Amino acid sequence: MPAILRNTLALVAGIVVGGVVNMSLVMLGPSLIPPPPGVDVNTAEGLAKGIHLFEPRHFVFPFLAHALGTLAGALVAFLLARTHGAALAWVVGFLTLAGGVAAAFMIPAPKGFIALDLVAAYLPMAWLAILIGRRLKGPRPAGA
Repeated sequence: MPAILRNTLALVAGIVVGGVVNMSLVMLGPSLIPPPPGVDVNTAEGLAKGIHLFEPRHFVFPFLAHALGTLAGALVAFLLARTHGAALAWVVGFLTLAGGVAAAFMIPAPKGFIALDLVAAYLPMAWLAILIGRRLKGPRPAGA
């Protein structure tokens, strides 16, 4: 398989895996840490009306979803890439960061959470995925 095709598929797989991990954790969160009574977490309007009732614990799963989704997606892209695995992991990190910025404008949340989320959940996780990916791939033989 040509490297460009393999890398394109690695990037798509990374984005899909990251999205699945993210949405799985977003959907799991309210069952483990229920939202405050009467708050509709399924719409931006419902969140806006009830966001003042949220406690710090209610933001754990959204943060984990963003961080672990990015980590998983970037790691998959890195591991599946034929060449430029680190660059593809960074692309996943920047794409998820762009999604996080968009969400920050659309979904109400405290400014402190938004700042922490944007600074710690995306690009640092892409970097961590590269480090983990390099360990998993092991040293390359000379001349390879």
